[in-house]
Amino acid sequence: MKALLLAAGFGTRLRPLTNTIPKCLVPIHGQPLLDMWLERLTAAGIGPFLINTHYLSEQVSAYVEGSPYRDQTILVHEPVLLGTAATLIAHLDFFDDEDGLLIHADNYCLADFKGFLQAHRQRPNGCLMSMMTFRTDTPSSCGIVTLNEQNVVIGFEEKCEHPNGNLANGAVYLLSGELIALLNKSCGNITDFSNQVLPGLLGKIYAYETLAPLIDIGTPENYAKANQLARDRRPY
Repeated sequence: MKALLLAAGFGTRLRPLTNTIPKCLVPIHGQPLLDMWLERLTAAGIGPFLINTHYLSEQVSAYVEGSPYRDQTILVHEPVLLGTAATLIAHLDFFDDEDGLLIHADNYCLADFKGFLQAHRQRPNGCLMSMMTFRTDTPSSCGIVTLNEQNVVIGFEEKCEHPNGNLANGAVYLLSGELIALLNKSCGNITDFSNQVLPGLLGKIYAYETLAPLIDIGTPENYAKANQLARDRRPY
């Protein structure tokens, strides 16, 4: 199964660390974040990969060129950032109308990807995609989802002060081939996946909850938390 990893962001909240290193390559207990993604996805039988680049893209290119995943990875440079949905739409042909993963690769994620794939295969009828979710201690800083009795997403609250719950969107999506074909036909002027694509899919998104750590490392506090978790789990 192919995967598109979004890895082009500036990581402004992590400055000064990201003044000299792209967010996707910040080290987590000595291992580049992107390396963790490719390692874990490959172990789950996922690949090949398409990765978009922009900020400090030459560092990402050098990392991939020297990595064990070089032959499985396509890099696409964006001179101007397209946005999460526009990047997906620009590369829909990569998936060949088959199911594929769309991943925000700026999270520290230890989820069971084989379990996620299996849950997607068993999703309720009518669901066009599956979303990885997790429980958060800071719901006001996340996109919070509401589910029905079949674990289908029926509501979103995007970073509001008092959300109704703590089940958060993990920004790891498994898109069906049917959805990819639909996006190919009716993409329009869409740039943001969370705000412009997901709302139109309410009632058609299956939610898979991971109990493993899933942390947006975009703040110094969360970055430190991810490093501590990695230190507790490794070395290997």
